[in-house]
Amino acid sequence: MLGRNDRVLVTGGTGVTGRHLVKQLCALGCRVRVFVRPSSNRSVLTGQPVEWVEGNVFDERAVHTATKGVSYIFHLAGAYREAKVSDEHQRLVHVRSTQLLAEAGAQNHEFKRFVHVSTVGVLGHIERPPANEATAYNPGDMYQRTKAEGELWLREFGATAGLPFVVVRPAAIHGPGDRRLLKVFRMAKLPIVPLVGFSKGLYHLIHVEDLVDFILLAAHHPRALGELFICGNPASTTIREVIQTVGAHLGNVPKFVRVPAWPLVLAGAACERVCRPLGIEPPLHRRRVAFFTKDRCFDTSKMQRLTGFECKYSNSTGLLATAEWYRHHGWL
Repeated sequence: MLGRNDRVLVTGGTGVTGRHLVKQLCALGCRVRVFVRPSSNRSVLTGQPVEWVEGNVFDERAVHTATKGVSYIFHLAGAYREAKVSDEHQRLVHVRSTQLLAEAGAQNHEFKRFVHVSTVGVLGHIERPPANEATAYNPGDMYQRTKAEGELWLREFGATAGLPFVVVRPAAIHGPGDRRLLKVFRMAKLPIVPLVGFSKGLYHLIHVEDLVDFILLAAHHPRALGELFICGNPASTTIREVIQTVGAHLGNVPKFVRVPAWPLVLAGAACERVCRPLGIEPPLHRRRVAFFTKDRCFDTSKMQRLTGFECKYSNSTGLLATAEWYRHHGWL
């Protein structure tokens, strides 16, 4: 178990998952170093006894400074999916940074574990759910492709260089501070909710506190060494069920209307084609349509089978806890 005086490095430490992880590491008594960009919002970790290292995670000099003397690296950094973010930048953040950090860890004889936080997005749409850790890569966009590249490189490097590592692929993360699913929670307040397409809309969730608990377990559990884990609740849900659960909690019973996906797919493609060359964020993305039409369902039993991990939150209790946090902070 990580504890007092273990020196650790966290990339992406000011993100939603990163800030929860940093606070847990500090509570355990670890000596925490956080690798941040100059523009990162450090206020989310106000009061935490962390050491800041400023720079880009793909800059060799900055990585050398950040990794000096650390026994654990938690690599959570990611590039946003925005029109202004180039394909090259995605590759630098997801691939080059992984290479530099892992190589630095391999050169440290006292290094204990590299925890690489990837994404289930590297598997794309799940044609025959549920998918598991043996399912072939099938990334659908540059974010997912570069995430897959970084993950594959690390797995090969770790095996050949003797780097102690573990790869964690989170399902859809929700919980305090998250905004990615906020739009879905707000849909639960509507009287009529459009559901795009006619697929089941299978979706897999993980509460951020459960994700952090598993990341910490994977950092020291002997059976996690060299393994790949999909981190999610034991069962999947659907977009419709998410909206129904949150709606009932808010005292609303929304009606659902199915609408065909293809007009929105065409509109999304047109928006991207016009806006992206101008560096303008498109008002509609194809991936936003895909949110409703693609199935994301996983067999997450490997976590429990190898490490004995069990989630504290079910789908419903996690959703309700998140809804209450949103409401308390005036987001919902």
